[in-house]
Amino acid sequence: MKYCVLIIDGAAGWPLPKYGGKTCLELAHSPNMDAMAKAGVVGLVRTVPPGMEPSSACACMSVLGYDPQVYYRGRSAIEARGMGIPINEGEVVFRCNLVAVRKGRMWSYSCGHISTPEAQDLIAALNEKLGSDEVHFYPGVSYRHICKIKGREDTLLASCTPPHDIPDKPIGEFLPKGPGSDLLRELMARSELVLRDHSVNLQRRARGDIPATMIWLFWGSGKIPDMPAFRAVYGLDAAMTSGVDIMRGLARTTGIEILDTPGVTGDLNNDYVAQAKGALEALKKHDMVLIHVEATDEAAHAGLVKDKIEAIQKVDKEIVSRLRSWNKDALRMLVLPDHPTPIEVQTHVAEPVPFVFWGPGFSPNGANRFTEREAKSTGFFIKEGYNIMGKLIEVKRWH
Repeated sequence: MKYCVLIIDGAAGWPLPKYGGKTCLELAHSPNMDAMAKAGVVGLVRTVPPGMEPSSACACMSVLGYDPQVYYRGRSAIEARGMGIPINEGEVVFRCNLVAVRKGRMWSYSCGHISTPEAQDLIAALNEKLGSDEVHFYPGVSYRHICKIKGREDTLLASCTPPHDIPDKPIGEFLPKGPGSDLLRELMARSELVLRDHSVNLQRRARGDIPATMIWLFWGSGKIPDMPAFRAVYGLDAAMTSGVDIMRGLARTTGIEILDTPGVTGDLNNDYVAQAKGALEALKKHDMVLIHVEATDEAAHAGLVKDKIEAIQKVDKEIVSRLRSWNKDALRMLVLPDHPTPIEVQTHVAEPVPFVFWGPGFSPNGANRFTEREAKSTGFFIKEGYNIMGKLIEVKRWH
């Protein structure tokens, strides 16, 4: 038996009044996922334990079958692991977004999804001007980067707000607060002078693109969590395809092989066909493949209803269709978002998400579509999300 887990990041959401009270999953044309829902087991799963942050790191840890209440120590350390950044004693790491602020308000948490080469030039400039033996900036993908700080573990006590939580809001009230925040605020303020007249930003302004006006530090964490290998826990050899460092970090931390597939990105330009074909190729030598698609979440953070719907439809057409047609007698699948990202709030919320089990051993339980409403109607609820992996692998006859 082979296994596939498809995580459609942030695909779940709330009913949209301007669209007849339907969610993006309901508005999307998704015949393949709907066919799976009719033939499989549909329900809701709580991937974020009560009181914990609804980040992808926490939620996807649950999806992979690890209890966040036991293993979660913060997101940035996992991202750093995904980027190959060591964290030594006395060092802490923060997510470092390149953001755009205009007239004191958060204009864009991603600088209009700045390109990776442009971002790398800006991070290099920040290292040159602000870097030291105590502070170092590491380039990531697009707007997502890491800042490592040595000798200031008190910065982990600072209260920080993710920039995607404050679209078009005045940033003053959301800057880091509390113990250790002085250094974070200083670095953020000094970054404005470094970035203001950088050639990358001059060119972006000339083209009409959104410039990167400052850095934004948040999601601080210390040591990388000590998690048992996926194979040791579940007895399966797994591989993962994703365009974001947080998922690569979870993979490296749990001994899951990372697939390097050209065209797989963390934005709306993701090559869905390449991702699907790469995953199916990996199934030839691995017991399980995990497919993570970020585009749905990025569209939701930007408040783009049509883009989110389009991304869901592309997942259905280019990825799910290929998985459904691949030896259905020897493949069990789990499809789900990691968390909801409602268009109205443009950020993550800690609510249960719909899921579908499909393949040998799973019998229909009454759903007609893969949507939040249909999942709730079945009455099947997995309270502790980290149990979902075990239910996929140790399948019993569901009715």
